[in-house]
Amino acid sequence: MKRNINLLLLSLLILVGCGAKAQDKNQTVMANNKKVLVAYFSYSGTTKGYAEKIARYTGADIFEIQAAQPYTEDDVDWTKDDSRVNQEMKVHPDSRPGIKSKVENLAQYDVVFLGFPIWWYIEPNIINTFLETQDFRGKRIVPFFTSYSSGPGETDKHLHASITYEVEWFSAVRANSMNDKQLKQWAENAVK
Repeated sequence: MKRNINLLLLSLLILVGCGAKAQDKNQTVMANNKKVLVAYFSYSGTTKGYAEKIARYTGADIFEIQAAQPYTEDDVDWTKDDSRVNQEMKVHPDSRPGIKSKVENLAQYDVVFLGFPIWWYIEPNIINTFLETQDFRGKRIVPFFTSYSSGPGETDKHLHASITYEVEWFSAVRANSMNDKQLKQWAENAVK
């Protein structure tokens, strides 16, 4: 009987501790009265990993930007002139690949982290599709990207051209150039 009571007490302590951790996770967002979304496009999974970390650090909801016609390995082969991404990025730079779905109730968010890989020194065109097909009025947009070695190039200029109304822009940063502690600090500061 005593063993059962001890197990019950231990279980309650674990549940209370987990509840406290879940509450702490959201305190950054709640303390700043901001609702946060991390929206990202990731072909290889690298950007997805950073998006998930940022969502954890900020207590954000997460949304994957998916192509209506998913990219294949052949599509992203930059060594082939006729590959889909070469056509989208170089031959038809104003192309807007279709997206599978939109964020439901985007109006509820104050801060939107926007993640993507760098393709040809800028964001993939599907990011422009995402920005141009939803209403980000009055929001703070915090772009982050992943790249093996490239910087943002003209990413900020291209992103800003996709929205013709008032939003608060942060400069695009390379997420995979930061360690976890730096990434967490950067993400938390972006929500303040």
